[in-house]
Amino acid sequence: MSDLHAIYPGTFDPVTLGHCDVLARALRLFDRITVAVSRGGRATLFDVNERVDLVREAVAGLGDKGRIEVVSFDGLLVDAMRRLSANVAIRGLRTPGDMEHEQNMAAMNRSLVADYEVLVFFARPELAMLSGTLVRDVARCGGPVERYVPAAAATALRARFAADG
Repeated sequence: MSDLHAIYPGTFDPVTLGHCDVLARALRLFDRITVAVSRGGRATLFDVNERVDLVREAVAGLGDKGRIEVVSFDGLLVDAMRRLSANVAIRGLRTPGDMEHEQNMAAMNRSLVADYEVLVFFARPELAMLSGTLVRDVARCGGPVERYVPAAAATALRARFAADG
């Protein structure tokens, strides 16, 4: 029997309910999923260890801890996939702009590794407006982020912006 192992890469700054929805839906299709939190090259509100911890707390709420692993990575996604023996990358799409970006990323990854595959999950309409940038903006202004992120992420956002005062 084949082990269907997907990788779900992202910055997760912060993890949102949109990310959790994609992950929950992907769990219906894959035996295992590795959530790969990118160390990335851009500035983030939370450092990589904080983001990994927040994703782990969000994953605990899904009830499938044995099938989900959360790790950090840097470098190329295709290299992380090879190291982790992942068969496919999963991605969420919210907007037409996301589609264009993901098509370009998939083409580049496929040029690096011929058998690269990506499975796209379209955002549910009620979650399509969610982005880390918008959530951070709402939090920065003291808005109700609980509507958009798991509880631990909401607490972390409030604490971060209270500290920045």
